[in-house]
Amino acid sequence: MIEMPDILRLAAGAAAHSANRQGVIAANVANADTPGFRARDMAAFSPDDGFQLRRTDARHMAGQAGRAETFALKQAMADPNGNTVDLEDQVLRGIEASRAHNRAITVYRNNLDILRAALGRR
Repeated sequence: MIEMPDILRLAAGAAAHSANRQGVIAANVANADTPGFRARDMAAFSPDDGFQLRRTDARHMAGQAGRAETFALKQAMADPNGNTVDLEDQVLRGIEASRAHNRAITVYRNNLDILRAALGRR
């Protein structure tokens, strides 16, 4: 079995992290009017996690039963109904996550192109 090069694993892990972060941000936006909802975000991507798949839902098949890497945003001001979602902040966080995802995919794609060229399959 051929093992994936570390740079590809790193890029794939960063892309997956960014996609998951987009999901957390989307949930925040979807609950912008929900009384008592606390805005959440994810910890920064860390390549030290061994690139292991994590199960964030018991219905998922692969990976370890996962620790959720999300946390409540502490500095967020609450509305009178207790909701802490600031849509402007969520848009900025979404843009940041999108850019991180695009960077990771670009690194992944470029490294695949290099491997294909080295194998003469370009």
